[in-house]
Amino acid sequence: MQEARDLAQRINAAHTSMSKGHKRIAQFILTTYDKAAYMTALQLGDTVGVSESTVVRFAMNLGYEGYPQLQRALQDKVRNKLTTLQRMEMTSDMTCANVLKTVLKADINNLRYTTEEIDAGVFERVVDELCAARKIYIMGRRSSAPLAQFLGYYLSYMMDNIVVVTSGINDILEQLVHIGPQDALIGISFPRYSKRTMEGLDFAKNRGAKLVAITDSTSSPLGLHADYLLTARSNIATFVDSPVAAFSIANALIVAISQCKRDVVAKNFAQLEGIWEESDVYLEKSKNEL
Repeated sequence: MQEARDLAQRINAAHTSMSKGHKRIAQFILTTYDKAAYMTALQLGDTVGVSESTVVRFAMNLGYEGYPQLQRALQDKVRNKLTTLQRMEMTSDMTCANVLKTVLKADINNLRYTTEEIDAGVFERVVDELCAARKIYIMGRRSSAPLAQFLGYYLSYMMDNIVVVTSGINDILEQLVHIGPQDALIGISFPRYSKRTMEGLDFAKNRGAKLVAITDSTSSPLGLHADYLLTARSNIATFVDSPVAAFSIANALIVAISQCKRDVVAKNFAQLEGIWEESDVYLEKSKNEL
């Protein structure tokens, strides 16, 4: 994002007019931005010897709405550069007592930022493309694989044209060999971005398929290939990226496509309910639950 690209320029431009406290914050960010990116305003202030309110004013003096916006710019800058070990080391001071609250708050923020940033018009066009596609390929590698499987699982109940591109014996390009201009590919990847996913997107683009990317920001390399970009915030102050917002987007796609194909979906589920009942798939409700 632009904020991530020009953060250093903002600091350098304002440096001569900064107070001593602001200069200490600036110096810490410029020299230790990988740690600063995952510090709260209070933690950053304690580290450099200033108050939390001074850190907030520093962010606002740089032109950000507040400290969260400055922090997001820092995180965009570093997240795809850090190894898993480095991210673990950065959050080694997190205690078991505050893990639950920290993670839940981060997930809530990711959902809020995603709601603010996602383009509803692009989402609607994605739904139209997927409903019209001859085949829908869904590709997510490594930590993005569960999201691809989840999306494919539910879409397969609605349509018979779903292909989940998985890791295994066959190379991903072999699994995409039949893709063409009438098809769509949903590529899912978050920092650190999968090279195999990028190769798959490039292959599908050369074949003329419509490309949808689910990723963390507009600066993601997936955006270089995709026709449509759906951004889901995944920031969290641990070595684990948060999949919550991405799963919410997947949920929204499933519901929107079910509305688009309402009659077909209703018929499919009517048949499936009969199969599930005959196969004794689910627990029956007890009389007390009726």
